[in-house]
Amino acid sequence: MKICIYGSGAIGGYLGVRLHQAGAEVSLVARGAHLAAMRENGVTLLMGEEKTVVHPRCTDNPAELGPQDYVIVALKAHSVPGVVPAMQPLLGDHTAVVTAVNGIPYWYFYGTGGAFDGRTLETVDPGSVQWKGLGPQRAIGCVVYPATEVVEPGVIQHVYGDKFSLGEPDGSKSDRVVALSKAMEAGGLRAPVLDRIRDEIWLKLWGNLCFNPISALTHGTLEVICGDADTRAVAKAMMLEAKDIGDKLGVHFRVDVERRINGAAAVGAHKTSMLQDLERGRPMEIDPLLSVVQEMGRMVGVPTPTIDVVLALVKQRGETAGCYSRPQPAAPARTPEVAAAQ
Repeated sequence: MKICIYGSGAIGGYLGVRLHQAGAEVSLVARGAHLAAMRENGVTLLMGEEKTVVHPRCTDNPAELGPQDYVIVALKAHSVPGVVPAMQPLLGDHTAVVTAVNGIPYWYFYGTGGAFDGRTLETVDPGSVQWKGLGPQRAIGCVVYPATEVVEPGVIQHVYGDKFSLGEPDGSKSDRVVALSKAMEAGGLRAPVLDRIRDEIWLKLWGNLCFNPISALTHGTLEVICGDADTRAVAKAMMLEAKDIGDKLGVHFRVDVERRINGAAAVGAHKTSMLQDLERGRPMEIDPLLSVVQEMGRMVGVPTPTIDVVLALVKQRGETAGCYSRPQPAAPARTPEVAAAQ
């Protein structure tokens, strides 16, 4: 089984080590000092008192690797459209693309039936680059739950969690998703195959869409945001607006709002990924976690007043910190008459 991890940082590197241990032919696509360290010293995974070092193939040039059985995309969601051209040598006739990214994936409306079947989402896939370049038929959904961190180039610290929920867009237990699940489980991971992967995507997004931007604006940890009556109320309002959207799209939320907030509070004094990115001057995942919910709300006719306000504020906060750039609208297609005249 040939598996390429495209974006082999904290989560991608962790996955790569585990799958390599399970006997898969793993390659890692990375860059910079992290890539150099992995090439020279292997990939080091620290879990509690245990230290594991493996030596998979590591490169910054996907063209060296050839077609894969699976490409697991473990990049920040906003950076995926920019690497679609570079991913093309990895894609054979039967390659599956596993979207191990936060937020709503590019293939969300593939095969759903109804009014939105085949609809693309501009906020997560500007110009339908992923839909056209990767293809929705290749997609396997993946919801990531572990927390990991690159503590130094080539060295990944596991913090908690081992679950990667998988699912086909059509809900089937296909041979390809079952085989991937078995490979991940052989590496010591939990990889349940779900028949309603979109429900799981929304369950994780439900918290991310409010706690991430609120933390970036206030610098509060989950414990502080959920424990303060005012910020808890803002988070709840955002979640209820999102639930109305999900309900319109047929999503089943298996927990209620209060339980979801209490679950976040129980994590304690944890900084969200968006706050960590802001503090470190890295690009913030605003569009795949928040802008897309606003876009979907407009699609189904659900107003999002609280989400709109928080989104406006966190976009400006990201811009002033140099951690966010507003996507440029795709250029309108030229008519043959205009094209001929130019």
